[in-house]
Amino acid sequence: MNDLFYRHLPHYHPSNATFFVTFRLAGSLPREVIEQLRQEQEREEQQLTQRFRGETLREERYKLSKKMFGQYDAYLDQSTGPRWLAEPHVAELVTQEIRRLEPQNYHLIAYCIMSNHGHLAIDQQDIPEPPPLKAGQHYTALSHAMRLLKGRTGHYCNQLMERHGPFWEDESYDHVVRDERELERIVAYILDNPVRAGLVQDWREWPFTYVSEDFIP
Repeated sequence: MNDLFYRHLPHYHPSNATFFVTFRLAGSLPREVIEQLRQEQEREEQQLTQRFRGETLREERYKLSKKMFGQYDAYLDQSTGPRWLAEPHVAELVTQEIRRLEPQNYHLIAYCIMSNHGHLAIDQQDIPEPPPLKAGQHYTALSHAMRLLKGRTGHYCNQLMERHGPFWEDESYDHVVRDERELERIVAYILDNPVRAGLVQDWREWPFTYVSEDFIP
């Protein structure tokens, strides 16, 4: 089975993996910011391939991925774009759909919904790959789950807000979680989002956050 899924960029989606996913509202980041980040990543990626090989290269690429995500997330926090998810009834609709898609499409570990983006930690152990679409397009289990989540919530959130047009940005940021220690750090990062934003003093006070009992700090 092909683990690569393509939209504007290739995404590595191995079967039975754990993923950290960030998805955002349409228009939440200017195109020039996205292009700047893309060019910076490509430039640094080329430098890494010239300097390193083998396991060292893989480790440096992993560090670069973390660095670029940090910049991406910082831009989201500073964005002046749409903040439709700041409306409690809109955010609640999204969290309901996240929960409804479990366990057929993933095993939910944690999520947090902020004003213009959301974070997910999910495990796809034993989640089957979906059949190809009639047009022949291939979806991985993860891309299929995100397609369902964005499609349904985008439609109903637009209805709720009496608006038209894209609700979500097509492409999400996704990252394969390598081990238990990394997963613990990611869960802590997800839960701490509203605290870092100054919205609450304790993550438990944020109504649009969830964590599995196995990972409660």
